[in-house]
Amino acid sequence: MSRQEGGGQTKVPVPPIPVSTRTLHGEHGLIDLWTAIKPLATIASAMNTGAHPDDEHSAMLAYLALGRGVYTSSIIATRGEGGQNEIGCEQGSALGIIRTRELEEASIMSNVTLGILSEELDDPIHDFGFSKCAQETFRKWGEEIVYERLIRKIRELRPDVVVAAFENEPTTHGHHRAITLLTQRAFHDAANPEIFPQHADRGLLPWQIKKLYVPVMDNEDYHVAVPVGEYDQTYGASYVQLGERSRFMHKSQGMGVHYDEGPTYNYYRLDATVVPAQEKERDFFSGLPYSFADLAEQVAAKGGAEVAEALHRLQDAADDVISAYPRFAEVARRVHRMKALLQSAQQEVAIASLDRETKADLLYRLGIKDAQLNRASAEALSLVVKIKPETGEWVGGQTTTVTVTAYNGGAIEVEHVQLRLRVPRGWIAKPLTPTAFPRVSYNQTVCTVYEVSVPADAELYHPYMPPVLEVEVQYFAFDTASTIRVEPEARVAVLPPYALTLTPADVVLNTLHTNETIPVRLTVKQYRSGTSTAKVSLTVPDGWKVQPDVVELPFSFRGETKTVAFTVQTTAKVQNGKYQIRASVVGGEGAAEWGRDVQVIEYPHIGRTYLIRSAELNVQAFDLAIPEKQRVGYVSSGFDKIDQYLRSVGVNCVNIDASEIQSGDLSRYDTIVLGIRAYAFRRELIDSNLRLLQYVENGGNLVVQYHKPEDKWKPHLAPYPIFIGESLIDWRVTNEQSPVRVLAPEHPIFHEPNRITAADWDGWVQERSIYNPSRWGSEYTELIATSDPGEPEFRGIFLTARYGKGTYTYSSLAWFREIPHLVPGAFRLFVNMISQK
Repeated sequence: MSRQEGGGQTKVPVPPIPVSTRTLHGEHGLIDLWTAIKPLATIASAMNTGAHPDDEHSAMLAYLALGRGVYTSSIIATRGEGGQNEIGCEQGSALGIIRTRELEEASIMSNVTLGILSEELDDPIHDFGFSKCAQETFRKWGEEIVYERLIRKIRELRPDVVVAAFENEPTTHGHHRAITLLTQRAFHDAANPEIFPQHADRGLLPWQIKKLYVPVMDNEDYHVAVPVGEYDQTYGASYVQLGERSRFMHKSQGMGVHYDEGPTYNYYRLDATVVPAQEKERDFFSGLPYSFADLAEQVAAKGGAEVAEALHRLQDAADDVISAYPRFAEVARRVHRMKALLQSAQQEVAIASLDRETKADLLYRLGIKDAQLNRASAEALSLVVKIKPETGEWVGGQTTTVTVTAYNGGAIEVEHVQLRLRVPRGWIAKPLTPTAFPRVSYNQTVCTVYEVSVPADAELYHPYMPPVLEVEVQYFAFDTASTIRVEPEARVAVLPPYALTLTPADVVLNTLHTNETIPVRLTVKQYRSGTSTAKVSLTVPDGWKVQPDVVELPFSFRGETKTVAFTVQTTAKVQNGKYQIRASVVGGEGAAEWGRDVQVIEYPHIGRTYLIRSAELNVQAFDLAIPEKQRVGYVSSGFDKIDQYLRSVGVNCVNIDASEIQSGDLSRYDTIVLGIRAYAFRRELIDSNLRLLQYVENGGNLVVQYHKPEDKWKPHLAPYPIFIGESLIDWRVTNEQSPVRVLAPEHPIFHEPNRITAADWDGWVQERSIYNPSRWGSEYTELIATSDPGEPEFRGIFLTARYGKGTYTYSSLAWFREIPHLVPGAFRLFVNMISQK
C-alpha cells in the first residue's frame, strides 16, 4: 500500500526491520535494549523457509536472532487455512487470519523478519489440507507462482545462509517437500538474472545464497550442530525455551512445550555451498563474513582500502555499544556515534572504485545496520511513541482524529522532534496542532493531533495488507539524526457503513418436504457515526419469494445493531443443487449495493482483526430422511459445529455437559455422539468411559469421531481395541475424490433411513479421512475401503460393532469438514450413522 510523502525507489532495496510498537513502548526494558543492540556487530543474515505457520525452526531462529544477533528471516508459503482449530470454530479464511496473526506475534518475539508467500484471502498458494506429494502441491498452487514469490523474497532479503524447515523425503507433508524442492532450486536460480527478470523493475538484484542447509534427525549425518540448549542469562532462558515461548503463540494449533534447561542441539546437513566447507563446521557461517572486520578483510582484498578502514571503525563502534550495556544513556551516546560513522561509511562506499556487485552488497548491509541503529537509538533513549486513533473502526467518507504522542523516558534530552502521520494515497492527514518540537526532556510527552479524512471509495480492511496508519518520528540526539516508524498497537480497519449478517449462514433445504420456507434473520450493524436509515432487502433465486420486500431500519449511533426477520418461500419443487440468498442495503442517498458481512475475530494473544465478505446465505438442496422421535446427545470438544448443523436439519440434538456424562441418565438418549478429539478436551470422558460403554451395552448407540494418537486415546476406550496409526502421513486419505468401495453393502447404515449410493461420495472437500486406525478388533464390521492413488486400501476408516444390546461406531471420516460444507452425502450418511439401533 503506497503512502503519501513516500520516497522513491533505490537501486539496492533495504528489507523491513522487525520493529514492533511493543518494542518501542519499553515493556521489557533491559531485554528490549539488548535485543536491539546485539545485532549491531553482526553483518551475517539467515533465512528459514517453510510451508505453514509453525513450520519455523523456533529454537534455531531464537539462537540466531536473539543469541547471535544475526539478521534472520522466516519465509512461510501458506497461512494455514486448511488446518484445524484448537481455540474456536473458525475454519478456512478465518482460520488463516488467526494463524497469520499468531505467526506475526511469534516472529516479533524472536526478533525475526517474517515473509508470507500467500498474498490474498483466496490466494492460489493456500493450505488445501494434507498432501502426500510435492507434485499435487505444485498442481494446486501453481509451481511458477510460488517459485517467483520465493525468489522475490530471497532477492529482497539477500540471506547468506538458507535453512529449509524439512528434508525432501517420502514421509513428509507434500507442502513441506514442495517448499524444500523450490528452496534447493532457488539456491542457484536466485543468482541468475534471466530467472524472473521482471524483478529488476522492483529494484531487486540477483542474489547468490552462499550456503543451504536441511535438517537431519540424527547426530551423525550432519555438518552443523546448533547449540539451542545454551542458556542466555540476559533472557533468563535457553534458546529452546525462547523458541517455545514463540511457539506458544500458535494457540490455534496447540503448540508450545515446556522444556527443562540442559544441553540440546539441532542438527543440519549442508545441501549446497559456493564456499569451501569442512566435514564438521563450527556454525552456519563458517567460511563467510560474519562481522564488519570480516567484511573489511574481503573489501581490502578488492582494493577498497578506505572502505575497509570505515568498516573497521564500525566494528569498534559496535563493540563499544555492546560493552556499554546496560547503561542506557551511554548506550545511546555510542549508538549515535556509530550512526555518524555509518553515514561516513556509506559515503565511502558510494565513491569507492569497487565493482557494482560489491557496492550493492555493502550498501544493502549498511542499510540494514542503519535501520537497526534507529531501533537501538529509540530503545536506549527510552523514546516511547504511540498512535491513538479516536476509534479503530472507520468508514469511507469519514473524518476523524488521530493523536500521536512521543514520550521521553530517558536521561538524554531529545531535540528537533517531528511527528509525521503517514496515510495511504488519496487520504488527507491534516495536523491540527504543531508537529515539530524543539526538545523533549526526561518524563515529558509531546503530542500532535491529526484530522484524518478517509476517501469515500477507500479500500476496505484487508487482514494481509500493511496498516493504514504509520507514524514517522524524526529527532536528534548527540547532534545526529534518527528516524523510527511505529504502527498502531491495535488494528485500524476501514469497514463498510453497515455490516450485514445473515443467520443462518448455511441452510440445508430438504427436498422431501415441498413448499418449504426458510426463516432468515438479518442483523445490521452501523459502523458510520450519527443518525441514518438503511433499507435492507434479500435477493432470492428465480421463482422464490421473500417477505417483507424491503425493511427500513433507522440508526442513531455508531455501533448500533438491529435485527429483522425475513421469510423465504421456495418453489413447489426445488431441484437438488446449490442456491444463494444475498442481502443488499441502501444507506443515505446512495444506490443499492450488495451487503458485506464483517466477522470480528478476536483472541487475547492476537488482538482484534476482521474478515469482510459478501453477505450471503448458501442453500444446499437435497433429500434427507430423518427418523422421528429420536434424541441425540452431542459431546462437543468445541472444535466442530456438527451439533448445530444436525439441529438445523431437524435432528433432536442436545449438548451433554460434564455432570450429565459423569452422573446423568444417559439412557434417555437414543444416540450419543462424541465430537472430534473429544477425549483430549473433555476430561470427564476418560473417567466416565465405563459409563459410556455400559450405555452401549444396555442398548445405546455411541458414535465416536476421529482422534489423534496423542489425544489421551487408548485402545481400551473402545469396547474392542482400536489402535490409531502413529505416522503423520501414512494413516490418512488426502484425496477427497478417492473411490470408495463399500465392504458391507447390506449393512443398515447404508440403507436406513437414507439409501446411500455412489453419488453420496461425490463433492467431498479437502480429504476423505484423517488419523485412521491401524489395527482393530475382529469384532468390528469394516464398512468401507478407500485410499490415495497407488496406496493400499484403508479398511478401518469406518468401523461398527454390536456390543451387548447396542452399537459402537468409530469413524475417522472428515465429517467436521464435510458437514459445514453442506456435502449432501455426508449429511445422509451421518444421519444414518446416528440412527442405528
